[in-house]
Amino acid sequence: MALPQLNVYRHERGTRALITLAGEIDLATAPLVRTALAECQSDGIRSIDVDLTAVTFCDVSGLNTFLLAYRFATEADRTLRLHHPPQSMTRVIEITGSRFLLHSFPAADVRPRGILVAAGGTP
Repeated sequence: MALPQLNVYRHERGTRALITLAGEIDLATAPLVRTALAECQSDGIRSIDVDLTAVTFCDVSGLNTFLLAYRFATEADRTLRLHHPPQSMTRVIEITGSRFLLHSFPAADVRPRGILVAAGGTP
């Protein structure tokens, strides 16, 4: 059985960051997401947008990671928004009452060039 793969890309401009995730978010890869989001906050990023267009799977550990990061961001007067989740993830977000995580942004902002962080790696 192949291990889940998740690629994390970070692109920032001033105090805004776009985190683009590609692959599966589960118990094995959620720590990569958690680290990327925590680093944004510790680096002084005020607004974090997470593009989920290329996410193929997200389990409850991934959702919990986003909910915890949202709580920390809100407590620090910062924002965290999820964009373009797969339909299955949208359904789970709606069922759990977590729709407040979802937002959309202009298509021009979806694919900026960024820094690649491979599963288990650092930039």
